[in-house]
Amino acid sequence: MKILYLVNLYPKVSHSFIRREIIALESLNIPIVRVSVRKAEEKMADPADEKESTITRVILQAEKHIFFKSVFLVLARPLKFWLALKLTVQMGWKSERGILRHLVYLIEASVLKLWSEQEQISHIHAHFGTNSATVALLCHQLGGPTYSFTTHGPEEFDKVNDIGLPEKIKRASFVIAISSYGKSQLYRWSDLKDWPKINIVHCGLEKEFFDTSRQAIPEQPQLVCVGRLAPQKGQLLLIEAVYQLSKLGIFCQVTLVGDGPLRSEIEDLITKYQLKEQVKITGWASESQVKEHILQSRALILPSFAEGLPVVLMEALALRRPVISTYIAGIPELVKPNWSGWLVPAGSLSDLVEVMQKVLKMSTQELEEMGERGYQEVLKEHDVRKEALKLAQLFSKQSTSLRDATSTLE
Repeated sequence: MKILYLVNLYPKVSHSFIRREIIALESLNIPIVRVSVRKAEEKMADPADEKESTITRVILQAEKHIFFKSVFLVLARPLKFWLALKLTVQMGWKSERGILRHLVYLIEASVLKLWSEQEQISHIHAHFGTNSATVALLCHQLGGPTYSFTTHGPEEFDKVNDIGLPEKIKRASFVIAISSYGKSQLYRWSDLKDWPKINIVHCGLEKEFFDTSRQAIPEQPQLVCVGRLAPQKGQLLLIEAVYQLSKLGIFCQVTLVGDGPLRSEIEDLITKYQLKEQVKITGWASESQVKEHILQSRALILPSFAEGLPVVLMEALALRRPVISTYIAGIPELVKPNWSGWLVPAGSLSDLVEVMQKVLKMSTQELEEMGERGYQEVLKEHDVRKEALKLAQLFSKQSTSLRDATSTLE
């Protein structure tokens, strides 16, 4: 059994959960071939991601003769090609990206099919139900390996028809959701007969993360927010909350770890409210640096408007730090209010200010007790090796079905 992992952009700063999953599968003696559709333009902040980039094949960086050869080979099987082309046009017609972009996906799928044959791939697993899953589906339609994919949200659930999610579920061997909420969304967009193929496999953390030495929570009024600086993460609301606290005479320091399209707007708001002494932006950080920022804080705060299930919440709890987040998507499955953290209605400034004020005034002993409870929950539900074992069993089941089908044909 040899699995090809397909991602639109890999490695990437915000995709450490995919790297962890791949490495955990390899520790179970499952060979993994890494393929990315595109190459990340950003500099890798983590040495582990830098290492992954050296062993990841990139479709759009393949030499020209590879594209010509792969297209020639799929044209040699006209029926398969015609069915794949028909599906490509159907999906492209309903998509915002149009037919032309989907024809590009078909060419990418032909390269993927060639590489799959060369590597003797048993099965393709894509992360995200967007264009990587489209390429995997079209590769299968061209006669390539069976495929599955993991959905994360929120994008897949915001653009269901645009990305052809129902068709992808229908043709996949199985589909992964990272939370019960995600599973319910896949149920919404699939036929009842396809429900048994939808499974939950959590994103997880490696043993080394859980083994990080216990560190006391600091007395300083320090909070940390880790994530891409983007509208759905709610950082602008967080700045508003810090400003409201300052008007109440409550001093709070917040470190934003990450970067993204909203950075200049966040910086403008910090300047407008004269919060430069209270809010700082670090840019992207390595895994070890993120750990350090979390450990230097009383709690991690992520006031998101749209999410799947943020891995950084797991990381904070694994480091025994309580978290503040919102009642959306899969987050309530991870964070138990007033037990391992706090949840507020998404977009509610007053509720966010109230909870931040509470965290800043709580004793470190109370915070550490909450952090310990969160640690135990994450250890039970988000151990990457345990979650990888669930995937391995699904891959093995698929491989067995394929062998049985082949034996029947013979």
